[in-house]
Amino acid sequence: MYTKLPALDVKQFLKLLQKDGWVDTRRARHGVSLTKRFDDRTRVTVIPTGRAILDEDTLSAILGPKQRHR
Repeated sequence: MYTKLPALDVKQFLKLLQKDGWVDTRRARHGVSLTKRFDDRTRVTVIPTGRAILDEDTLSAILGPKQRHR
């Protein structure tokens, strides 16, 4: 079943990821790099900061199966 993702701005999304254990490791003009340590892996994702609201495709890519621990 497909569920539509809510519209989030960058600040809201960063707060949610940090509550989930992601750590802000680097900031650049194009975005914020976050890392999260799992058992034997460290996942890295970059959140673009140039947009006021993240679109559904960007949220799906960040929250997708390559970013989640299985």
